[in-house]
Amino acid sequence: MMRQNVMNAGLMIAIAIGSGTAHAQQQMQRDYPIQPVPFTHVHLHDDFWAPKIEVNANVTIPYVLEKCRETGRIDNFLKAAGKMPVGKITEYPFDDTDIYKMIEGASYALQVKKDASLEKSLDSLIAIIGAAQEPDGYLYTFRSMKPEKLHPWISEKRWMKDWDLSHELYNCGHLYEAAVAHYIATGKKTMLNIAIKNADLLVKDFGPGKLDVFPGHQVVEMGLARLYRVTGKKEYLDLAKFFLDVRGKSSVGRGSEYSQSHKMVTDQHEAVGHAVRAAYMYTGMADVAALTGNPDYLKAINDIWHDVVEKKMYLTGGIGATGAGEAFGAAYHLPNMSAYAETCASIANVYWNNRMFLMNGDAKYVDVMERVLYNGLLSGIAADGKKFFYPNPLASMGQHQRSAWFGCACCISNVTRFMPSVPGYVYAQSNNDLYVNLFIAGKSDITLPATKLSLEQVTGYPWKGNVDLLVNPAKKAAFSLRVRIPGWARQEAVPGDLYRFADTSGSKVVVKLNGKPVQYKLDKGYVVFNRTWQKGDKVTLELPMEVEKVLANAKVEDDKGRFALQRGPLVYCLEGPDNTDSVVQNIVVNEKAPVSSQFNDELLNGVLVLSAKGSSTSRQLNSDQLIKKEQEVKAIPYYAWNNRGPGEMVVWIPYLESAARPKPAPTIASKAKVSASVRDRRMMIALNDQYEPKNSLDNSAVYMHWWPKKNTQEWIQYDFDQPYTVSESSVYWFDDGPFGGCRIPASWKILYKDGENWVPVKTTAPYVTEKDKYNVVKFEPVKTTALRIEIQLPQDHATGVHEWIVK
Repeated sequence: MMRQNVMNAGLMIAIAIGSGTAHAQQQMQRDYPIQPVPFTHVHLHDDFWAPKIEVNANVTIPYVLEKCRETGRIDNFLKAAGKMPVGKITEYPFDDTDIYKMIEGASYALQVKKDASLEKSLDSLIAIIGAAQEPDGYLYTFRSMKPEKLHPWISEKRWMKDWDLSHELYNCGHLYEAAVAHYIATGKKTMLNIAIKNADLLVKDFGPGKLDVFPGHQVVEMGLARLYRVTGKKEYLDLAKFFLDVRGKSSVGRGSEYSQSHKMVTDQHEAVGHAVRAAYMYTGMADVAALTGNPDYLKAINDIWHDVVEKKMYLTGGIGATGAGEAFGAAYHLPNMSAYAETCASIANVYWNNRMFLMNGDAKYVDVMERVLYNGLLSGIAADGKKFFYPNPLASMGQHQRSAWFGCACCISNVTRFMPSVPGYVYAQSNNDLYVNLFIAGKSDITLPATKLSLEQVTGYPWKGNVDLLVNPAKKAAFSLRVRIPGWARQEAVPGDLYRFADTSGSKVVVKLNGKPVQYKLDKGYVVFNRTWQKGDKVTLELPMEVEKVLANAKVEDDKGRFALQRGPLVYCLEGPDNTDSVVQNIVVNEKAPVSSQFNDELLNGVLVLSAKGSSTSRQLNSDQLIKKEQEVKAIPYYAWNNRGPGEMVVWIPYLESAARPKPAPTIASKAKVSASVRDRRMMIALNDQYEPKNSLDNSAVYMHWWPKKNTQEWIQYDFDQPYTVSESSVYWFDDGPFGGCRIPASWKILYKDGENWVPVKTTAPYVTEKDKYNVVKFEPVKTTALRIEIQLPQDHATGVHEWIVK
C-alpha cells in the first residue's frame, strides 16, 4: 500500500524537509527488510485492474469530492476557520477524514497521471484545511467551529473522550497519511507542514508524564510512523509506540475489547472487537516493530494473524462477522447473510497482510492479501465507480444494495484512496532479491543494487493462468527472482484448515525458464531463480485455472452441507439475474457435478461465467411435498454481484437439499403488497419471505426493524391482491437482547380495512407477546383487502419483525 510505496522516497527526502541530522538518518536505517517497488514504477495495462483504477481516477475521485461539497464536509473546515456561520453541521466528528482520504487518493492518482485541474482543486482544499487549524496545531473542525452545543461524542476539553468516540486522534492519523502522499506526489509542503504542526502538538500533549489517553479508533499509529519516515523526527515514532503501549493501562477512559484496549497490545493473542480498529492496530504494531525491532509486537500479531486466518475470515477475505460493534465474532462464527465484512476492514486486512509479508517474506501473507483484493475488497465498489457497499454479505434475499453515499462515508473515501495504490503490491525487493507477488499485465522499472532492469508481465490473469515474465536488465547481472506460486495453485485454499478444496488432485504448476521446464522447490511459497540474468530472459508460469469446490471447516455451522466455487483467485456466487425465476436460495448442486466455464464479453464488463447442472425446489400450498425441477445453474465472480440491482445471491451453494431454502409458496401474505413505517423499504421483504427463524435473535436472514426509534407507535401493512376472508394472524418478533437495540413490543393489535377506515379485529383470545415463537392471534372472520398491525415500541428499545403470516 502507499505507506510502503513511499518508504524509500521518504528516507531520501527526509533531509530535504528539515530533519537533516546524521542521527535521524541512522535511526531510519531500520525498517522492513523487504520494501515494495513504488507503484509509480509499476505501469499496469491489463484488462482487469487498469480499467478499474482509471474509473477511480476519472469518476470516483471527482464524485467523492463533489459529495464532500454537497454534504457539508468542506464547509466544516470553512466554519472552523470562521469563514462561514456554523449553522447545521455534518453528522460525525470523523467526517474530516473523508476529505483527507480523498486528498490521499487524488495524490496517488496525480503520481500516475498529472492533472492540473485536480492539483489546483487540492491546493484550494489544503488552503481551507490550513485556515481551520488552530495556532498551536490543533485541527478538529467539530470543536474549532465552536458550535452552540458540542457533539455528544466530544469532551469539553481536548482529547479526553478520544478513548471513546471523539476520533480526534483518528482524524490526525488520516491527516498525516494524506499529507505525506500529497508531498510525495507534488513536492509541495503545504499539507505536510499542517501535519507536522499537528504532530508536534501531539508530541507536546501526549506521552510519559503527560496525557496517557489511548486512541479509541486506531490509525494515528500508522500515520505517525509514515510521518517519521519522511521527516526523520524520532519523536513521532516514539509517540506511535506510546499510543500502542498505553492500551490496557491508561488512567483515562475504560478499556474494552471493542477498541482492543482491554489488555496491553503485547498480551493480545486473539482478534476481538471492531474489525477495522483491530486491523489498523495490527498494522501499526507491524510498522513500529519494523522501525524499532520490537519482537513482542511481532509475537502478538503473529498469533492474532493465525487466529483470524484459521478461525475468523470469510472465504472472500472479509473480516468482521457481526454488525453488533462491526466486530469479529467467536471462532468459526461466520454467518453469510448477516456477514458484516466491512469494506474498510478488507482494506485494513490488505495493509496488515502486506506488512506481515514485508517483515517475513512468506507468500502465505500475499495469498491472503490477493484473496481480499479480488473478492472482499473489490466488491465494495460498483462497476460505475459511484455506488458502494459498507458491509459485504455472502448471501442476500434482495435486502442489500450498494448506495450512492452513506452518512458514515468511511468506506467510500477509503476505497477511493486505495485503488490507485494497487500497482504497489505487485513487486517487492530486498537487496538483490526481487519478489513477484501479484500477476497483472504491465511494465515496471526496477532498481536493484546489481542493476537496473525492466520487468514486463504478459498475462490474462485472473481469467487465464499463463504468465510470462520478461526480464531485461540494463547489463548482465546476478540477482534472485522470487516468483510466488499462489496457494490455490498448490491445492491450498487458505493457510490453515478453515477452508479446503474438495478435490486436491489438481494439475501441477509448470514453470519454465527461456522456454524449458525447470524442476523447482518452493521457499516460503516462492520459486527462486538465483542466476545471472541478461536481456531477453523469460520466466513462464502455467497456473492451473481449474474450478475448485471449496468446503468450510465442519465447525462453521452456516456452511454445512454447502460448497463454494473458486477459480484462480476469484470466489464465485450465484445471483438472481443469471438463474431461473431470479431465485438462488432454493438451488442445489451435487458436489460431484462437473462445472464448465465460458467468458462473456457482454456481461458485467466481461467476466468468466461458471455453469453446472443443478435443481431447485419450491413449496406448494397445503402440502409438505416439495416441487423439484432440474435447471442450469450459473455463477459469476463475487466482486461483480449487485451491479444489476438488488436480488438474491449466495456464495455457499447447497449440495444437500436440507441446506437449501425452497421457493415460497404463493400465500395471501406472499402475494400481498407490503408497506411499513420504515425508511429502508428493502427490509420489508422479510415479512412475507416464509423464512423460518431459529429464534428471535436469528439474524441469518432478513428481518425488519425500527431501530433506533424508541417508545413510538409504528405499523406494518399487507394490501392483498383481492378481497380475502381472514381469521388468524401470526407474528414472529425480532429481539436481539441483551446487547442489541431491539426487543419484543410493548403491545400490538391487528386492524382490517373496512372501506376507507381501519377497524380493530375482534379477537377470540388475548394478544400474546413472547420471544422465540410465533405469536398467534385468532379473531372473528373478516372479509377485507388489507390488514395492518399497529405496534407500540418499548420505552427504551426498538422492535423488529421476522415474519408475518395471515390465514
